[in-house]
Amino acid sequence: MMQYGLQLYSLRDMTGEDFEGALRTVAELGYSSVETAGFFGHSAEEVAAMLDRYHLTISSSHTGWRELTPDKLPETIRYHKTLGNPSIIVPGADLSTPAKLDAFIDLLNDAEPKLAAEGIALGYHNHDHEFMPNSWGILPHSEIERRTRVELQIDTYWAYVAGLDPVETITRLRDRIRSIHLKDGDLQKKGFALSEGAAPVAAVRKKAIALGFGMIVESEGCDPTGAEEIGRCIRYLRKLDAED
Repeated sequence: MMQYGLQLYSLRDMTGEDFEGALRTVAELGYSSVETAGFFGHSAEEVAAMLDRYHLTISSSHTGWRELTPDKLPETIRYHKTLGNPSIIVPGADLSTPAKLDAFIDLLNDAEPKLAAEGIALGYHNHDHEFMPNSWGILPHSEIERRTRVELQIDTYWAYVAGLDPVETITRLRDRIRSIHLKDGDLQKKGFALSEGAAPVAAVRKKAIALGFGMIVESEGCDPTGAEEIGRCIRYLRKLDAED
């Protein structure tokens, strides 16, 4: 059976109040792994025990860049090693000026080998703006591609919003990709459950399988609840599985 992960931001209407209940819901719906979006005050030991209880693995975490600064990095490493997390992904940054872009790239290049030495990969997660020319005429994502060695977690929906073909994008960057976000929505930046928007979800899934990427579902609408929306997502994916 095809394995799918879930970005826990999809259950943000649950995670802050009942983190364990959110993990239980993920498991009951048939997802096999989670990508975290915060730990809500729980220790690494507590989160690891919850994951074990519901037979889930952690594929990665979305962790803000401030947790990678030299003063914070040792504690970040300790937490994620205790948790057993193999991949830390920065879910965006302010790249609006040359100085900010340069500083962020320096941060990635400082943290990446230190994390790698501890068995943790470092990656970057795009939105749409990184693929669009900024005010001084460069593509921030191209700079990250060229000037760092970090992995690239392509959010295929945001690539679509930026006017790219997501299938071509993940094919071009395949040597830098461990996982992608499988996500749907419209060009007005409104998210929907998989198959309910306009993004080419089925084609992206097919190519991700061919390239051997992990697939992490993210569905942001909480329509009418996060659990119900991610339930529709996994049912759609199982339908595609049955058709393969």
